[in-house]
Amino acid sequence: MIKALNLKKFFKTTLFGGIIVILPVAIIAFFIKWLVKTVTDLIQPLTNYALANYQIPEIVADGIVVTIIIFICFFMGIVVQTTIGNYLHKMFDDMLQKLAPGYRMIKEVIVQIFGQSEGSPFANGQVARVRLFGEDCPTEVTALITDHHSDGTYTIFMPTGPNPTSGNIYHVMPSQVTLCPHVPLDSAMRTVIACGAGSGDLFAIKKLKED
Repeated sequence: MIKALNLKKFFKTTLFGGIIVILPVAIIAFFIKWLVKTVTDLIQPLTNYALANYQIPEIVADGIVVTIIIFICFFMGIVVQTTIGNYLHKMFDDMLQKLAPGYRMIKEVIVQIFGQSEGSPFANGQVARVRLFGEDCPTEVTALITDHHSDGTYTIFMPTGPNPTSGNIYHVMPSQVTLCPHVPLDSAMRTVIACGAGSGDLFAIKKLKED
């Protein structure tokens, strides 16, 4: 009986060990496959033009088109940093906001995720532990400080695991906030993605320093 249980435990442990190794790789492979298909579908008209005029393999045509698109994005990034480019970009943005009301929301989401905005919590937010249910309640949540008001109160963003880009916004008293300047933002985000796993080691750094 004991031997059978050990065999079952060995089989279960080995199986899950293999799943942990293979599943992330498989998910990444499926994501890359989906991304490549999406990109190639979008650039297919340009690829067809290259195939018809230059008689080159399709994969080479796709590579050339993607390279050109990357170069255009890089070039546009340089242009919008100039005075004229920034002015034209603002005019273009204003026009698109009038023609497509959802454009601004989509742009702001992308800017926040990639951390290009000065106010993006994913670029400039400070990690904190917040007593969300009041300073007398010992329960704390991992949060990002997104604003500090003149009356001393904080606005925080509490990301929800495993997707750190979604969450809730709260306005709390300073007595509810414990700032954690020793905690790197990317490390805190990893614990959110892992649904809290690793938080013990992350927040123990401060205690070790104090000791």
